[in-house]
Amino acid sequence: MPKSMKHRADIGVFGGSGFYSFLDDVEEIIVSTPYGAPSDKIAIAQVGEKRVAFLPRHGKDHQYPPHKVPYRANLYAMKKLGVKQIIAPTASGSLQPHIKPGDFVVCDQFVNRTWGRQDTFYEGPEVNHVSAAYPYCSRLRKLAVETGKEQGVTIHDGGTVVVIQGPRFSTKAESRWYSSMGWEVINMTQYPEVILARELGICYANIALITDYDVGLEGRDDIAPVTHQEVYRVFQENNEKVKNLILTMIEKLDVDVDCDCCDV
Repeated sequence: MPKSMKHRADIGVFGGSGFYSFLDDVEEIIVSTPYGAPSDKIAIAQVGEKRVAFLPRHGKDHQYPPHKVPYRANLYAMKKLGVKQIIAPTASGSLQPHIKPGDFVVCDQFVNRTWGRQDTFYEGPEVNHVSAAYPYCSRLRKLAVETGKEQGVTIHDGGTVVVIQGPRFSTKAESRWYSSMGWEVINMTQYPEVILARELGICYANIALITDYDVGLEGRDDIAPVTHQEVYRVFQENNEKVKNLILTMIEKLDVDVDCDCCDV
């Protein structure tokens, strides 16, 4: 386990594509880890009586593509700061017609379609087989859904995110397969981030902001395949909604965590 350090934080937030800053009046620090440097400096700020650590997973300049994000360093750095709960918004695509751009989905399952990523802290001689049956924290998920409804955003309780390797987007054949399986969301970064948090005993919730319909919808020639420009545009349009949702969650959260996620 990481040793404690001078700077401390109670709650962590990862920023995704289009979400590179979060709080004002921050102190930016460098956190070293055995897994190399995190994606960027970590910004720490006070929110009420809580200390919050923010880290853009792609870096402030989006210098890390999804398959090159230093996931282990990012999670280890949060743990080293004392973070016990992480809220992780992502820009994501929809695979189902009823989930529309601008909607939020609080995912409860993932399907991993990535390869070659460093996705565990247990590489020997210590070995642990962590359960991934329920990868996301049900307590944080419930709070996210309740808070979203209070704020009047369209938010879906539960959904399976299929995590693709990137940085390319899907082919039509791939997207058709994912949709036919009943999966709701597509993204490039949820794995291994969520499972690394679980290995460290950190509660973790994903809030997927839907920016597009992946390659489009069957029978709808008016919906063009996703572009990275469209992802950024829709996320920027909804940035304040994302920030307000997360800030309200932070205000409601108890820093004294008693959760099954902590039992590794």
